Amino acid sequence: MSDGNFNRALLPSTPIASGIKMGKQQMKAKAVTVLKELMKEKFPTLSDEELQDIVKLFSSRL
Repeated sequence: MSDGNFNRALLPSTPIASGIKMGKQQMKAKAVTVLKELMKEKFPTLSDEELQDIVKLFSSRL
């Protein structure tokens, strides 16, 4: 009698889920790149260290 647990090897693969995860990762990378470009453009006096701090904070909140 089955207790509700399935052997994962017997289940069909789900390439859609992995594709969605990959797409999310790519969009996050693009967002960080665009943020860097915009910050350099709008705030030219911003130091590289300050920019890195902002990018880290932004990435953690994504």
